[in-house]
Amino acid sequence: TAPTRATFRPAPTHKMTYGMLDTASPLATAPKRKASWLATASIAVNVALVGAVVAYASFQSGEVASVAPAMRASTATMMTPRFSMAGRRSVQLQKQQPKATVATIALDAPVATSEDTMTWVAADGHDVDAGMGTVHKDAAVSKEISPVMAQKGIQRPVIFGVAADSGCGKSTFLRRVNAIFGTTTSDSHTPTGDLITTICLDDYHTLDRTGRKDTGISALDVKANNFKLMADQLKALKQGRAIKKPIYNHDTGAIDPVELIHPNHIVIVEGLHPMLDKDVIESLDFTFYIDVSDPVKKAWKIQRDVAERGHKEEDIIASIESRKPDFDKFVEPQKANADVIISVEPTKLDVAPGEETKYLCTRLIQKENSHGVRPVYMFEEQGSEVNWDPCAGPGSMVCPYPGTRVRYYSEENQGKHANVLEVDGVFGETEELFIIEERLSNTNTKYFGELTKQMIKNRKAPGSGDGSGLVQALVALKMRESYERFTGRTIQVPKWGLFLEEY
Repeated sequence: TAPTRATFRPAPTHKMTYGMLDTASPLATAPKRKASWLATASIAVNVALVGAVVAYASFQSGEVASVAPAMRASTATMMTPRFSMAGRRSVQLQKQQPKATVATIALDAPVATSEDTMTWVAADGHDVDAGMGTVHKDAAVSKEISPVMAQKGIQRPVIFGVAADSGCGKSTFLRRVNAIFGTTTSDSHTPTGDLITTICLDDYHTLDRTGRKDTGISALDVKANNFKLMADQLKALKQGRAIKKPIYNHDTGAIDPVELIHPNHIVIVEGLHPMLDKDVIESLDFTFYIDVSDPVKKAWKIQRDVAERGHKEEDIIASIESRKPDFDKFVEPQKANADVIISVEPTKLDVAPGEETKYLCTRLIQKENSHGVRPVYMFEEQGSEVNWDPCAGPGSMVCPYPGTRVRYYSEENQGKHANVLEVDGVFGETEELFIIEERLSNTNTKYFGELTKQMIKNRKAPGSGDGSGLVQALVALKMRESYERFTGRTIQVPKWGLFLEEY
C-alpha cells in the first residue's frame, strides 16, 4: 500500500508555518486498519527478525567497543556495514544526545497590534558618514515588538551568519538551505518566506559604486561598511523588533531608500563581514564560512566572466589580485570565528597537469562548539581516521574519471579541535549517493535517504556532481539541527524512503 502522509493539527494559540511543526501541536491519530491473519503472521515474523538483529547487534557491540578511537579504516580493511530493518541504513552506535539548548527572548517592550501602530527610533549608526554624507539617515528600529512575532508564533528568531567572498557559491548554498528546511522565499531584494529571511550585508555599504571608485576604498574594507548600524539592527531583530534597513542596489551601484524587515523564525545574514565585528557576532547563533581557495576562485571567475560576460582573462585576474590584500585583511580572518567551514580546494587525486581546479576537493571542517551541535562523521566511531574509495569493491558507486575519495580525520583549526569530512573527485549517478550516505553518522536526516533525495532534487545546481554540493547539503542539515535545538521545535518533512518514487 502507498504510504499515507501524517496530518497535523496546529495548536489554537499558534499560527503554523510551512515546513514547521510546533512541539505543542498535537498529532492527528492515524486511521485504524482492519486486521487479518496474514498481517498478524507478518508482524510475528518481523518481530522475530528484529529480535534476531538486536541480539546480533548486541553481540557485535562488544567487539566494536574494544576498538581504539584512533583506529584507521581503509578500503583494504573496511567491514561491510550492518543493515537495520528500516531499510538500507547502517546500524549505528547511538550516543546520548546532549539536551536541547532552548532559549526564548525577553519581550521587554509592548507588542504592536499592526504595522500602522508601530513607532520608530533612529538606529545606532544612522549618522555614520564615510565621505558621502549620512546615507543611512533613515535607518531605524521599532520601539515595539513586531506583530509578526505573534502572527507566526515565533518563539525567538535564530540568526545564522554566512561569510564568503563574492562569487563563492553563497546563493547556491542558500537554495540548498531552503530545500532542507522545506520552504521557499520571495524574489524581493531581501528574500523572505514563512520561515526564513535572508539579509545581504552589502546593504550596509557606506559608499556607493562611484564613491568607492573615487576614494579607492574597496567594498571589502571596513571603512566602506556600517558595522554600528549592522549590529544594532541585528540585535533588534533578535529581540523581535522590526527594522528599516538600507538597500544597496547591485544593478545601479547606488544606495536606495530603506525597506521594512520583520523578524522571522530564521534570519540568515550573508556577505563579506558577518563575523568580523564583535557586536555583530553577539547576535549570531551559529556561523559558517565558505572558503574557496585562490586557484579555484580564479578558475570559477574566469569561466563565468569570460563565457557569460565577455570579459578578458587578464582583466579578471588583475581584478582578483587587486582585491586580495583587503580580502586577506578583512574577510579571511573570520574563519577563526566560524563554527563550520566549507573549504573548496583543487583535487588531490591523480589527474593530468592543469586539471587540478577542474575537479574539487571539498572539506567540511566542524569545530568544537558550545551549542551542543555534534559533527557529521563516518561509520560508527567518532574520532576514527577513514580513507575510503566508494568506487571500489562490491556494491560500490560507478564513478567517472578521476573517481571519488572520502576521508574523515581530526585536525587543529584556528586553535580549536575540528572533525573534518573530506570529499574529493566527482560522482557518476546522483542516485548512488546513498552508498556514501549510509556510511555517514549524525547527519540529522529525518529518514534514511533524505540527503540523497535532496541531491537528486537539486541535481542541476552547481556542485551537485561533486563533494561541494554534498557538503553544502550536510551543512544545511546541521543548520536545521541547530534551529531545532535552539527553539525546541521540529521541522516537518515527508518521512518517505529513498526508493519510493514520490517525495
